[in-house]
Amino acid sequence: MTTSRTLGRAEATDGEDIAIGRDVLTTEAQALNALAASLDQRFTEAVATLERVTGRVVVTGMGKSGHVARKIAATLASTGTPALFVHPAEASHGDLGMVVPGDAVLALSNSGEAAELADIIAHARRIGLPLIAITARATSTLAQAATMLLLLPQAREAGPIGLAPTTSTTMQMALGDALAVALLARRGFTSAAFGQIHPGGKLGARLKRVHQLMHSGEAVPLAPGDLTMDKAILRITEKHFGCLGVINDANQLLGVVTDGDLRRAMGPNLLTRPVADIMTASPRVIGPDALAEDALRAMTDQNPKVTSLFVVDANRLVVGIVHIHDLLRAGVA
Repeated sequence: MTTSRTLGRAEATDGEDIAIGRDVLTTEAQALNALAASLDQRFTEAVATLERVTGRVVVTGMGKSGHVARKIAATLASTGTPALFVHPAEASHGDLGMVVPGDAVLALSNSGEAAELADIIAHARRIGLPLIAITARATSTLAQAATMLLLLPQAREAGPIGLAPTTSTTMQMALGDALAVALLARRGFTSAAFGQIHPGGKLGARLKRVHQLMHSGEAVPLAPGDLTMDKAILRITEKHFGCLGVINDANQLLGVVTDGDLRRAMGPNLLTRPVADIMTASPRVIGPDALAEDALRAMTDQNPKVTSLFVVDANRLVVGIVHIHDLLRAGVA
């Protein structure tokens, strides 16, 4: 009986957990929808102001707003807008020296009354910096001191007690993302530029260029169209890519011979036939400046799937070959 009652309580708790979880997500989703609907000319002016900054965007906040501010600073920096986080309490003990003419300050406080922000606000005003406030109270000290106000819509904090910063910090973070992405678009920030400042990890691997991973020169398995299949098979085996590129006298790719082509052409005279007779014409290829991620997609997103792509330039001249193992070693897949 005890076990049955214990299980019953556990099942009820599971249901309560799910109900609370859904309520939190619904509450925050509704707040984000309200935030999206509230964006107006002030958002455009804030983006334009940040775009004109010749120094850095100094993002600051206290408590949970400070954690969000750190993330916003990191997102701005990683998308082409120089930014840093300055802790408001540390600013009062020397870090105000990090905030200099040419910068802009982006300050976060849901209540707008975080006392620790006072010194950095006063410093920004003293040296004439733009001060953009993200707060939920238009009459707050922060809002009144700001040169530009991004007002969060009124929304309850999620959960049964409605006190812990949840909805408010979600809106702050989302608004920071909106600013960063709008700035990215204004600056014409490209995936290539993104890759230059994200060289490490999975993301850096996906943003590598094909020419950084491909094999070139003597490593590339190539043959003229009149080479007979007995010699072609030896060349395929020697180069270890499982395929052979068929080229003309100008080194332009005409087709490829793969294991599948060999199976389809199997017959008593296979070894005496020229490769041009059995090759697949107009094969899938990739350019040297394409992203490694694009090469992986070209190999795997179509049927039949392939394990190698010849790399050709705009005139279809062969410059290399990339194998799926190259992408795996680089961490793309």
